Amino acid sequence: MINMISKNIAVVEALNVKKTYMLGKVPVEALRGVSFRVEQGDFVSILGPSGSGKSTMLNLIGALDKPTAGTLLIDGVDIGRLNDNQLSDLRRRIGFVFQFFNLIPRLTACDNVELPMSIADIGKSERRKRALELLETVGLKERINHKPAELSGGQQQRVAIARALANNPKFLLLDEPTGNVDSKTASEVLSLIQNLNKEHNVSIIMVTHDEKLAHQAKRTVKMFDGEISSDEVN
Repeated sequence: MINMISKNIAVVEALNVKKTYMLGKVPVEALRGVSFRVEQGDFVSILGPSGSGKSTMLNLIGALDKPTAGTLLIDGVDIGRLNDNQLSDLRRRIGFVFQFFNLIPRLTACDNVELPMSIADIGKSERRKRALELLETVGLKERINHKPAELSGGQQQRVAIARALANNPKFLLLDEPTGNVDSKTASEVLSLIQNLNKEHNVSIIMVTHDEKLAHQAKRTVKMFDGEISSDEVN
């Protein structure tokens, strides 16, 4: 199993979440009372243009920030009640995948995947075994000893996805995951993401401004001006 989450608890649950930033002395409402649930095994896209609040929502779901008001639960835990160390621990259990792959250039694909497990103090033999399994899962069995510069953009993104899965995250949080590759590669990366969700029951939240990409998820939460304008099954 790649992903293990309590079955009766939502992966993410937002309850009237609000977020206000101060621009000088002027308060700016980035989120104005957002509520939604993401269940185990779901694949949800959060769609919206620049300024819609989707990036703020990404930061909250990723435990990078706290709500100003309302409640945001990650696997049943209210992040608003956590201190900085607890938030840091929680972030280690979220699989982040960004459009810029953030791989370490001097490390091989296998070493890059092992890195978060090393930080989590997992033994060397177990790290290597799991890294090899994950690279095989994402279709890179023959590229384990290649460094990022020796891989295509799509292959680098696959390594980034394998790395994000390394510590059995509660869910994958994807930020514009196909934004830095060509259309053919984007289609391949999307197929991989859909397969992880369908075949391995990995819970996925994907934040994007691309409407076509968003509608490849099982469900699309559309944001506008800090609010949810629609929440529909695709």
